Amino acid sequence: MTLSRPKGYNKVVSLCSQFGLRQGKLREACGIFGVYAPGEDVARITFFALFALQHRGQESAGISTSDGKKIQVYARMGLVSQVFDEESLSQLTGNIAIGHNRYSTTGSSRMCNAQPLVVGSGDNLISIAHNGNIVNSEHLYKELSEKGYTFNSTTDSEVIANLIHSAPGDDWVEKIRHSMRRIQGAYCLTILTKDQLIAVRDPMGVRPLCLGKINGFWVVASESCALDHIGALFVRDIDPGEIITIDAQGLHSYRQAAVEKKSTCIFEYIYFARPDSIIDGRLVYSARQAMGATLAEEYPVEADLVVGVPDSATVAGIGYATRSGIPHGEGLIKNRYVGRTFIAPDQRMRDLGVKMKFNPLRDILNNKRVVLVDDSIVRGTTTPKVINLLRKAGAKEVHMRVCAPPIKHPCFFGVDMASRWELIAAQKSIEGIRDYIGADSLGYLSIDGLVKSVGLPKENFCTACFTGDYPISVQLQMDKLAMETGAPKLV
Repeated sequence: MTLSRPKGYNKVVSLCSQFGLRQGKLREACGIFGVYAPGEDVARITFFALFALQHRGQESAGISTSDGKKIQVYARMGLVSQVFDEESLSQLTGNIAIGHNRYSTTGSSRMCNAQPLVVGSGDNLISIAHNGNIVNSEHLYKELSEKGYTFNSTTDSEVIANLIHSAPGDDWVEKIRHSMRRIQGAYCLTILTKDQLIAVRDPMGVRPLCLGKINGFWVVASESCALDHIGALFVRDIDPGEIITIDAQGLHSYRQAAVEKKSTCIFEYIYFARPDSIIDGRLVYSARQAMGATLAEEYPVEADLVVGVPDSATVAGIGYATRSGIPHGEGLIKNRYVGRTFIAPDQRMRDLGVKMKFNPLRDILNNKRVVLVDDSIVRGTTTPKVINLLRKAGAKEVHMRVCAPPIKHPCFFGVDMASRWELIAAQKSIEGIRDYIGADSLGYLSIDGLVKSVGLPKENFCTACFTGDYPISVQLQMDKLAMETGAPKLV
């Protein structure tokens, strides 16, 4: 079994390995995809699926393929459309492919962390793409390092890959089952061997993963919107704790004997997932519209115009307007080409701040009492600037309405949400936040209102960022985060 890598890969890995695993922040939220389709252009299918999952990660993209004899991987920093071209796709031949879009925290945005990753050698070579974050990665890293395993990246994804590779078992399913009993946290995986596509979802089901069919063959994806874009038929969600293998003998499902309490991240419905995706049978668009409507019930106000912060709160804004009877309007126009960039802005551009992303419509906003609907307030750094934009454009009142309850606790399961010390709702009262952001009034959607809007049982969700009630113990991670930020331990 051989591996083909892009030019310069080993040099970049060597430089990155000097930083060590502990230097990188391990919290990430990404998009993954996999396809088993003999006779099809699996690299091109994967490219278009990753394009549909671009919202889940904008820092790097990669595709790995297997033709039964060799595994090839091509990964680069940048957007999908920047990473791949006709030449690179034509070199990725085979019957099986996996793909990855990466979003990383500050300090770990490096070429060596681009996925899919490859571990092993010969017939034991595997390629892996991961979405999520595991909370016992440092313990596992130390254990594997002492056994002689080396690491070429600074991600917990490589820890998972090496753990699987080192696990006892006669086949990959046995190895994965053994590893799942040791991994703590959130993980969805697509794994490529020389002749198999494997998909794995952690027993808590924190991140979404679904199964589809295209031209009689199988595909897996983080979200159903990726299936729509490639003409695949949605079959079902992959269950928490489920392992799926796809090969020449067809599809096989294996489930853990004991599955933990389901804890799907409710932020998938609030913000992460695309509105045209279906998760656990619920269209995200409908859930967001219901969030806006419930906000109107919980926090009514006399106003002239409802404006949803584009794009993530546009649908919720429509829901608020429909339920309240207040007209909805586009008071803010978003520059949809503003995203993560490797070009550092000069001071003048930094001073413009939010104006690079949003432009207010003065004729729409002038002399209006505005209800501004947003998906969440995390650190509270952007919201005051947006409200100030509206006021400068002539809005005489701005009433802030938020689709997420106050975020008081950090996430350790794949969301780059900041430490508790940085979360504004952990440091200020609602009235204090209202005063800080400069709103005339402020209303957060209640947890019960949020769950009602999604329309699924409350016990299905992880709401730890609101309540501090984590589905598994994260005390060590909380203490470590407090030490890293120099903040006092908060309980």
